[in-house]
Amino acid sequence: MRRAHLSLPALRGGILALLAAALFGVSTPLIQRFGVGLGALTTASLLYAGAALAGVLSRQRASREARLARGDFPRLLSMAFLGAVIGPVALAWGLQQTSGTGASLMLTLEAFFTVLLARYLYGETADRRVWLAMLFLLAGGITLVLDLGSAGRSQLLGLLAVLLATAAWGADNALSRALAERDPGQVILGKALLGTTATGMLAVVFGDPLPTLNASLALVGIGATGYGLSLRFYLLAQRAFGAARTGSVFAFAPFIGAALAIALGDRSGSWLMAVAGVLMVLGVVLHLAESHGHDHAHEALEHEHAHSHDDGHHTHSHPSQVVGSHSHRHTHEPLRHSHPHVPDAHHRHEH
Repeated sequence: MRRAHLSLPALRGGILALLAAALFGVSTPLIQRFGVGLGALTTASLLYAGAALAGVLSRQRASREARLARGDFPRLLSMAFLGAVIGPVALAWGLQQTSGTGASLMLTLEAFFTVLLARYLYGETADRRVWLAMLFLLAGGITLVLDLGSAGRSQLLGLLAVLLATAAWGADNALSRALAERDPGQVILGKALLGTTATGMLAVVFGDPLPTLNASLALVGIGATGYGLSLRFYLLAQRAFGAARTGSVFAFAPFIGAALAIALGDRSGSWLMAVAGVLMVLGVVLHLAESHGHDHAHEALEHEHAHSHDDGHHTHSHPSQVVGSHSHRHTHEPLRHSHPHVPDAHHRHEH
């Protein structure tokens, strides 16, 4: 069990990130469909009301997951502003101005911003393959802007609003990396409550039209899965293999959204959009093909997070036998070894 885990360090993180991508990707064309006639602020408020519900239902006991600390609040507030206000409001407005397929593909650039910030803030490894992947993603985004920009000013403004959403969510992703070791349910609940309260109050101030019951229920449901449950999987993926890699795997979400948009009747595709899609797929595949392993040292470390004793890094003892994942404050003794690894909580060394 231990050897299998160490030989495939990114497997768990990759699966979790793909689950997050699938849930979020499906949500984009659904928001466009059920948000018709609603203001962007109202739409965002309903989505994060659903996410808050998911946070309530997914909270864990303190013995299983580390609690949020008082010092986490400023970071959580920043995450809520970027990811639960700016991001969804910009996306909701942009979806009303541009095609669902183009908007879904543009969301791939969230990975570009996430990787840049993860490298800058946490020093996560990024070799030539990763940077080449990011260039493909960026080229695909530029191609989309050129394509939809020729379709009219409204289409271009809508696409630029979606681009703003990707930048906001990229910053949100980078900030959330530091909270990935906390209880995901608590993080989701805190972020969602702040986001839905802020956007709800702004919707009242700016006179957004009231939603129908059906639209409200649909958007709350979409928010619970596409924003709440998806964020849970995303945080767990960040815990497993870092912010940059989670962002790159999550870049599959737009393709899932674009496929659903086409299935729902979106016929705005063009040859330039197809080229953009190919460039972005190449970027995602290149990034996923990265492999990293070398001799490295672990300094003495004391921290608290959910862990198990079969991962090669948690060898401390307990007064009584403990089986499976659990959380408590624990100490790591200095250690030097070599194995394939990813930038999780125990592998943030310099290169």
